[in-house]
Amino acid sequence: MNKPHDIAGDFLRKVSFVTGNAMKVREVAALLGEVKHVDIDLPEIQELDPRKVVLAKAKAAVERGFSPVLIEDTSMSLTALNGLPGPFIKWFLKSLGAEGVYAMAAQRNDVRVEVTTIFGLALGPQTIIYGEGRLQGIVVPPRGTGFGWDAIFQPLGSVKTFGEMDEAEKQTFSMRTAALKDLREQLERFHDVLSRV
Repeated sequence: MNKPHDIAGDFLRKVSFVTGNAMKVREVAALLGEVKHVDIDLPEIQELDPRKVVLAKAKAAVERGFSPVLIEDTSMSLTALNGLPGPFIKWFLKSLGAEGVYAMAAQRNDVRVEVTTIFGLALGPQTIIYGEGRLQGIVVPPRGTGFGWDAIFQPLGSVKTFGEMDEAEKQTFSMRTAALKDLREQLERFHDVLSRV
């Protein structure tokens, strides 16, 4: 029996994945296979809505001549801080470190957190398809390695932080995996609609 052709997967491997973060490239490549990586940092707008952050990055990449382009943004929203730092997590980590982010939640006696990954696939300046993955968990004192906040994030259903997990185990929980799956489904729907036109 023939396997159905993976139109979305084939397409996603050909687009430019724009990020300055090599660890994100490695995770996406583990899910898709080899990806076309463009190593540039794009400006991040000051906005709490991560979709607007992704859209602005996608437009900036298209203006630089990359199209179609894949953009990714990951947020960490602490319940104790009413959803902050959200898309600003990179800057919180740079300023406070992972230990400091954990301490902010612990001092408020609420370590609940939601992490969100949003992929935006810009097919041109006017067309963007989103894929989203969300994961609930808690922040804990740093354990393990990894990148960003991996050492302080423990997803619900696990006794380990992302920093203590190997790649395969992390992918079973990963919001990035869920977001990429959602993006593939959205891209398949978009392709189906276009094929009927």
